[in-house]
Amino acid sequence: MEELAAAAVNPGWRKSRHSANGGAQCVEAGHVPGMVLVRDTQHFGTGPVLRVSPADWRRFTSAVRRDTALS
Repeated sequence: MEELAAAAVNPGWRKSRHSANGGAQCVEAGHVPGMVLVRDTQHFGTGPVLRVSPADWRRFTSAVRRDTALS
């Protein structure tokens, strides 16, 4: 039942800024109440979806930004 409720909400998928560069590591992220969804852009919405808490998503994106700034 929870799966159906989450599917009924439009997560507003957004592509990574790096997806337009033709790279093979393209992701999309979307939000539904209480979770952030992440999927592979190349699966055209048919592949698996990773679900993480908003707090975990913030920690992840902060770590990526820090690592990118160092390189």
